[in-house]
Amino acid sequence: MKENRAQFATRLGVIATTVGSAVGLGNIWRFPYEAGVHGGGAFLLIYIGFIFIIGIPVICAEFIMGRSSRSNIFGAFRMLHGVKQWAWVGYMGILASILILSFYSVVAGWTIEYFVQSVTGALDAVESGTRHEVFDRFSTGYMPVVWTLIFLLCNAVILLRGVQKGIEKVSNVLMPVLFVILIIFCVNSLLMPGAKEGLEFLFRPDFSKVDSSVLIGALGQAFFSLSLGLGTMLTYSSYFSDKTPLVKSATITATLDTCVALLAGVIIFPAVFTYNTEPAAGPKLVFEVLPEIFHQLPFGIVWSALFFFLLFLASLTSTISMSEIAIAFFMEQLGLSRRKSVILNAGIAMTLGTLCALSFSSLSGVKIFGLTIFDLFDYVSSNILLPLGGMLISIFVGWFLDRKIVTAQLRGTGTISTGLLRTIVFLLRYVAPTGIAIVFLAGLGII
Repeated sequence: MKENRAQFATRLGVIATTVGSAVGLGNIWRFPYEAGVHGGGAFLLIYIGFIFIIGIPVICAEFIMGRSSRSNIFGAFRMLHGVKQWAWVGYMGILASILILSFYSVVAGWTIEYFVQSVTGALDAVESGTRHEVFDRFSTGYMPVVWTLIFLLCNAVILLRGVQKGIEKVSNVLMPVLFVILIIFCVNSLLMPGAKEGLEFLFRPDFSKVDSSVLIGALGQAFFSLSLGLGTMLTYSSYFSDKTPLVKSATITATLDTCVALLAGVIIFPAVFTYNTEPAAGPKLVFEVLPEIFHQLPFGIVWSALFFFLLFLASLTSTISMSEIAIAFFMEQLGLSRRKSVILNAGIAMTLGTLCALSFSSLSGVKIFGLTIFDLFDYVSSNILLPLGGMLISIFVGWFLDRKIVTAQLRGTGTISTGLLRTIVFLLRYVAPTGIAIVFLAGLGII
C-alpha cells in the first residue's frame, strides 16, 4: 500500500466527489429521455431496483479494490492478484475514460454555448418553432471545437490543484449548488398546469408496457448513470482514509445519484405535458425542445441560463473524475509529475475531442464501421468497454480477491453484519455479472 498517497480531508469531501463523479448528463439528460421512451413509472421502479441490487455492490467492489491497493485501476489489479492477465482490465478502463472524456466534453461544450446564448438573450430572440435550427447551425460550425477546448481547459485547471485543493474543494462547492438549482427548477415545474399529468407519467407504473427492451434500458441507465466499470470509483476510493465506511458511502452515492435523476424527471415531465411536447423526444429534449419551453415561461431567459449552467456543472464534476483515472495511471505507472500527467491527459482529450466535435461538420463524412467518430467513441465505450469492465471487476472481487481483504475493507474501522457481508459477496459473484452481461450482449445486438 502507498500510505503517503493523497487522501480526501473530510467525509463531506468523500461524498461530494463520489456523488459528483456519478452525477452528470446521464442523470439530467439521459434519464428523462430513457424514462420517456420506456413509459415512465414502470421503467423507474425497475431502474431503482437495478441501482440497489447491481449498482451498490459494484461500487463497493471498486471501493474495495481502490482503498486496499491505494493505486490506480491498472496498478490495483496487479497489486491485488499479481497475475499479469488481469492488468489488461485496467488498460481497458483507462482507454474507456479517455474515449468518454473526449466525446462527453463535446456535449459539455454545447451546454456552454447554450448558456451564453441564454444569458445574451440570443436564444430567446429566435423565432418560435425554429429553435431546433439553432442547434443545427451551431453543431456544424467551428464553435463546438472552441467550447470543447475551453471546457477541457477548465477541467485541467481544477485537476492541476490536486486531490484536496482541487477535486475535493471544487466538488464541495459545486454539488450543493447543483442540488439547489435542481430544487428551484422542481418548484417551478410543480407549479405548472401539466404537473399532475407529468408526475403521473413518471411515478405511476404501467407494467403492461414492460418488455425486454424496458429491462435492458433500465439496467443500461443504472450502469451508465453510476459509471460502473470505468474505474472512477476505484480511483477515487484510493484516496479514502481507512475510516471511510465503504458500504455507507456506496449507498449514499447511489441514493443521491438516483435523487438527481428523479429531480430531473420532476423538472422535465411537467413542462413536457404543460406544453404538449413528446416525452420521448430523446436528445432533442434538452437542446431543441427545452429552449422552446423556456421561451414560454415567465423570466424564460433566467430559467434557460440556470438550466444550462446546471448541465455545465454536472458535466464538469463527471469529467473531473474521468480525467483522474488516466492521470493517476500516468503518475504512478509512468512516473510523471501531476502537472505533466494533467497536461498529457488534456492534450489527448483535446485532440480526440476536436475530432469528435468536427464529426458533426467537416468530418461528418468520415465513417468507421458506419459510425461517425463521435458515435464510434460513444458505442465502443458505453456498449463494450464499460459493461465488460464492470462485469470483470465484480467477478474479480467476488471470486478472485482474497476474502480477508474484502471483509477487512467492508468492515473498515467499524462493524458490518455477517448477513450484509454475505449478501454483497453473493450479489458480486452471481447477480451483478449476470445483469451486466445482459447489458453487454444487448449492446452488441446479440439479444
